Amino acid sequence: MIGEWVDRIFGWLPAPWIVAGMGRLGKRLDNDQLVDVLRRLAAARADSLPSGAEALRFLLQLDGRLYALQGRQAVRHGQGLHVKHRLMNYHDFFVARLIPGERVLDVGCGNGALTCDMGARGGCQVLGVELEAAKIADARRDHAHPNVVYQVGDATALTDGQGAFDVVTLSNVLEHLQDRPAFLRRLVQQATPSRLLIRVPLFDREWRVPLKRELGVEWRLDPTHETEYTQESFLAEMNEAGLTPTHLEIRWGEIWAEVRPDLPERSEPAC
Repeated sequence: MIGEWVDRIFGWLPAPWIVAGMGRLGKRLDNDQLVDVLRRLAAARADSLPSGAEALRFLLQLDGRLYALQGRQAVRHGQGLHVKHRLMNYHDFFVARLIPGERVLDVGCGNGALTCDMGARGGCQVLGVELEAAKIADARRDHAHPNVVYQVGDATALTDGQGAFDVVTLSNVLEHLQDRPAFLRRLVQQATPSRLLIRVPLFDREWRVPLKRELGVEWRLDPTHETEYTQESFLAEMNEAGLTPTHLEIRWGEIWAEVRPDLPERSEPAC
């Protein structure tokens, strides 16, 4: 079989030759055959390494590269929108917790898909704020709605004329930030919401994540993440930020939570 001779020659052929040969070979094989060849290549390399740790390091690095490729093709398959929006159905978590007519500040709105849904299905007036101008341009083009306004800028530095908001939403935003409790305190002070809806990735979503970190392999879902959470670390950050969770659920290796700002304690009347 093709895979058997691949196992034998993989150990001595120069890498550029292998890459060029695989490109030509890939044109001659169907998908199942090519997958088997690639599996045998990876197995041969892993088995040739002197320890299980080194073999795992190689395989987990490969896993990370494949994850990035899968994400790119998931956007292509979704015709420009990652299929996780549809399959994870996390928009419903946000929309279900809104009251029609509320003012919503969507922090780090990205491409605007969720922002638009909160305006359209939630019946809310939504301001989507994003630091990257290119993402705002995409949002205005692809996810425009009469209830939605998109703005380039910092959500903690809104102009006074924009007023208060009933709800602040942060969908896969906090993990990208440093000094998150301080950011949340500034955000609450600026926007004065009654509640915040938050979605963040879990560190302990599966066993390979701590193993990657143990072996010195990139373990984050996105290398721009400053952190990925455990339930304990999430609750600790919310407490430090002066926020109290009123709802928390674990889905799809993520935390989906509703939190409310702690109200200042009422002082006792003077005698």
